[in-house]
Amino acid sequence: MKTFLSLAASLTMLGACLEAPNTTTGDGTSQSAIQSELMPNGRHGGTSHDAGGGGSTQPISYHNGPVIEGTVNVYFIWYGDWSYDGQASAILGNLATNIGGTPYYNINTKYYDVAGGLKHFVSGNVVFGGQTSVSYTYGTSLDDNTVFQVVDDAVSAGALPQDTNGVYFVLTSRDVKESSGFCSQYCGWHFFGTIAGSRLKYSFIGNPDQCPSACSAQTTSPNGNVGADGMASIISHELEEAVTDPYVSAWTDSSGEENADKCAWTFGTEQSAANGSQFNVTLNGMQYLIQQNWVNANGGSCAMSL
Repeated sequence: MKTFLSLAASLTMLGACLEAPNTTTGDGTSQSAIQSELMPNGRHGGTSHDAGGGGSTQPISYHNGPVIEGTVNVYFIWYGDWSYDGQASAILGNLATNIGGTPYYNINTKYYDVAGGLKHFVSGNVVFGGQTSVSYTYGTSLDDNTVFQVVDDAVSAGALPQDTNGVYFVLTSRDVKESSGFCSQYCGWHFFGTIAGSRLKYSFIGNPDQCPSACSAQTTSPNGNVGADGMASIISHELEEAVTDPYVSAWTDSSGEENADKCAWTFGTEQSAANGSQFNVTLNGMQYLIQQNWVNANGGSCAMSL
């Protein structure tokens, strides 16, 4: 029997675009429409993880902006104190190393941009490009500006390369808050900013250990680590969106939802792990419960493969 969580009645469900504080990201770009991980809206009772989850069923359309073409490089910035968790690096590193080329990630290969009259499709290739750790440079309460500054610091110091095909994930330890609404309004988001003349894509991924009822799908997780397993699902969601809609100008539906938003907190067919938790993907021997992605063909649907 599956165990489901419920959100506190006081939490407000938002749409895919969070109206964030008016912040800037290096080049003066306003961050007033951060693309946000939806709060878990599919776990308010019922008998399935899929009950009530996800966004609208309307197809999404192309709005003339670029996607990330070619191999996508994933970078991790571990922010805060991770000494308490010896498993998270292995769980999330395995995800980043092995998600590329899977039937799940290849859903993204049907998205494209148009240049010179030709369609250029997203590649199925993803590489784990590197990682770095930083302590509490900006304390235990970040805001949208300081999340960007964490990325800027890592790239400017040479800890990570300056990579226009990269997505930089700021992974926060369980004691770190994001003051614009982590746990109450979102679990993660992606955006972009200019560093040393290059527009780079980055993402905030909060730690569900801080609010498991809001940002984790289950109280027992496949790898026995609710925080890291929850982050794996949020990372997958934000990676899909950062690749197909990196500058919030490529693929959305009429209400602003991106591909992964439309399938937020829906998981499709699940299997039971040895510890009684649920999973739907196995990567290099590790099991994960990861949110579905949107297949836009034939009217559109949420799925784990094309």
